[in-house]
Amino acid sequence: MLAFGIDMGTTTISVVVMDGETGELVDQTTIFHKANKKPYLPFQRIQDPEKLRGMTVQAVEELIRKYGKPGSIGMTGQMHGILYVNPDGEAVSPLYTWQDGSGNELMKDGRTYAQVLQDATGAAAAGYGITTHFYLQKQGLIPDAAKKLVTLSDYIAMKLCGIREPFIAKDMAASWGCYDLELGEFCMQELEEAKVDISFLPVILPGHSVVGVTKGGLHGGIPVTASLGDNQASVLGSVQDLSNTVLLNIGTGSQVSVGTSRYMESHGAIELRPCTEKMYLMVGSGLCGGRAYAMLEQFYREVAEMCGVSFPHTDGKMKNLYGRMETQARDFMDTFGKEAAWKIRTTFSGTRSNPAERGMISSIGIENFHPGAMTVGMLQGVLDELYLMYEKMCAMTGSAAMYLVGSGNGIRQNRLLQELAQELFRMPLKIPQCSEEAAYGAAMQSLASAGFAGSVEEMQQKIRYRSIYE
Repeated sequence: MLAFGIDMGTTTISVVVMDGETGELVDQTTIFHKANKKPYLPFQRIQDPEKLRGMTVQAVEELIRKYGKPGSIGMTGQMHGILYVNPDGEAVSPLYTWQDGSGNELMKDGRTYAQVLQDATGAAAAGYGITTHFYLQKQGLIPDAAKKLVTLSDYIAMKLCGIREPFIAKDMAASWGCYDLELGEFCMQELEEAKVDISFLPVILPGHSVVGVTKGGLHGGIPVTASLGDNQASVLGSVQDLSNTVLLNIGTGSQVSVGTSRYMESHGAIELRPCTEKMYLMVGSGLCGGRAYAMLEQFYREVAEMCGVSFPHTDGKMKNLYGRMETQARDFMDTFGKEAAWKIRTTFSGTRSNPAERGMISSIGIENFHPGAMTVGMLQGVLDELYLMYEKMCAMTGSAAMYLVGSGNGIRQNRLLQELAQELFRMPLKIPQCSEEAAYGAAMQSLASAGFAGSVEEMQQKIRYRSIYE
């Protein structure tokens, strides 16, 4: 029995084909969608949902032609974002992504939109769906034809199945903010008191159930499940033992995640998120994460180009400097030691609790004024931010994890970052064999939801790893 998993990412669409019997990855495809649109306002971050829908349907149809009709299709995608649909279930707005900054704009009382909702409900931030909705409502920017809000990945599920009425599972609902984890519902009374139009909120599903079957151009009758959050899907697709594993997911952003069976009050940098029916996730998020390292590569590139160095294209791709950066970093550590590197705080995009916070570089001296010192410091800074959040999780639960797993291209493709992570967390690092962990987790969930597997936990035992030295 084959299952497809679809991950609607910030920069890519990934679709995997997995064998439900063995857990083997049969095939995968990743498309750089380039769906960003020019924002109406400088702090907005928007994408074209119809372009994303068309590219997704095309990718799925190609895999069906190649492998035949799968038993189920699982969905996941970027969390926090929203788009508006009309009564026919058609998109009437762009996708406002998790990077949208409208929640940091000031209201008349001097507070930001995010602060108003934070004060009202205790769980809101810029980029969170209800915060973005609140800003658009107050500014009169919600389209006249709009009826409901939906996530991108659930919108794709709606279009695959010909569904008009939006829906949302608890983990995605929580990612919009203003959500009561203990009750499993939005903070309706508090939102009404804050003058938020709650009529746009979709129905919350009790789990990641099958929401419909495919219609239209696809082979009909394939069960499609409600979307997982990409963080939850990545964890499920990477970790065999949620309670005893710390997962580092480093992509554009970064997260550190540990499972817990207990509901507990979270605060500060640590969020408690719904995951499975039995488990929550404690999650700490770095808004920059892998982007910090990409920024550094771009900085080196600009310096090189200023000195007249050109970067030829190979196989249609521009040559990057990551290999050279790692070499210089290792040379620096061999000569001066890791502790001599620059100390870098990688909060270049702020934090969820303080969007105005910015990064910092220190401990620069004559003897360590080398590019390698900056490269090592940047990698260590990404990890330090995650490790501090992990320490807070350990204090909350009273126990430490036994296993360390890394996912996301930011850590998967960077051997030096892997080695530094092992040293900092003092555990061997394992990497899932499937490189599209979120899509893989969504495929596993779909098999369980469609009745082709006993449970997601059963499917997790089929995950296979490699060590960083393989």
